[in-house]
Formats: sequence, C-alpha cells, structure tokens
Amino acid sequence: MEPGSGGTGTEPRGGCFLYYAYGSNLLRERLLLSSPSAVLCAVARLQDFKLEFGHHQGRTSSVWHGGAATIVQSPGDEVWGIVWKMNTSNLSSLDKQEGVEDGIYVPIEVNVHTQAGEVLTCRSYQMKDCVCGSPSPQYKKVICMGAKQNGLPADYQKKLEAIETNNYAGPVPIMEEIEAAVKAKKINSA
Repeated sequence: MEPGSGGTGTEPRGGCFLYYAYGSNLLRERLLLSSPSAVLCAVARLQDFKLEFGHHQGRTSSVWHGGAATIVQSPGDEVWGIVWKMNTSNLSSLDKQEGVEDGIYVPIEVNVHTQAGEVLTCRSYQMKDCVCGSPSPQYKKVICMGAKQNGLPADYQKKLEAIETNNYAGPVPIMEEIEAAVKAKKINSA
C-alpha cells in the first residue's frame, strides 16, 4: 500500500486479501467449498477478543442448527485462528457464506499476531445482534477438526473440545459435503 493513500490495509493487493478465520473456516475443506483460492498463510492469535457462540437476533442457524461462532472484544483474552490468503474473486462468495448481505455478520478489520511474531491486518467477520446459544455438535466438530488440522496450540484445542453443544442430532447437509471433501482428500493423498 502506498504511504499516505488513506487505505486501511485490507484493500486487495495484487488481487489478494488476507482473511482471519476462527470458526468453521479453520477447516480447509469447509472454506474451499465456497472459496477455492484459499491458501494457508499462518496460524495467528487475535488479542483482546474471545470466541462466543450465538444466534443472529436469536434465530438458530439453518445451516448448522445451533449457535455460530463470533468474536467479541474482551481485554486479556485471545482467539486463535488461521490467516488465509485469498483471491479477491472469492470475496463475494465468502461474504455470502458469512451472511453479510442478510446482515448476519459484518466484515471487520483485525490485527493478528503470527507465531513468527508478525502482525497481519486481515478481514474477519463479527456477528451482529448476537444472542448467546450453544453450537451443534456437528459445528463444534468442524471447528475442532480445523484447529487440529492446522496445529493450533494444544491448550486452545482443549478449550474448543470443552465447548458445550446443544446436542442436535438431526441432519446437517453441509456436514455431509465437508466429510465427503475430507474423505476425497484422503483418497487423493493416499
């Protein structure tokens, strides 16, 4: 970015942007369903925020059948996640996945710290009008799979594993898509 350009740092540079994921998009196969250009950039920590789960205006997610992840400011806390480098051609599909058009999440700019000590300015998303609510076991599973897949700190993974769910046991079609993508990856890498 040119000095004095008045930009915020998350403007697309060279057709790419950085996206900080902390929920289901921790799992590569989940993110690639809507954003095939995503490339792992770094494991990173968002300081003075905490992870919460809830429903936009109290309405349960029709995709996950439970509370969805969001980040809220909380001095002294931290959220671990993944920085993905993505092509700007996937920005609209990412916004759509996050429900930006419907006013469910708003894009925000965050500064995250990589394990190498670098500070990166990224696009992330925060739920509007969040009413606390437990996630479905399926949603929690995807988050935990992503945390493990990308080597998030072990103590943070334990915190994720300890999250209470709503015990929803019905069908979650997107979970079937994700599991099929994970299985296909295992077959292709065998």
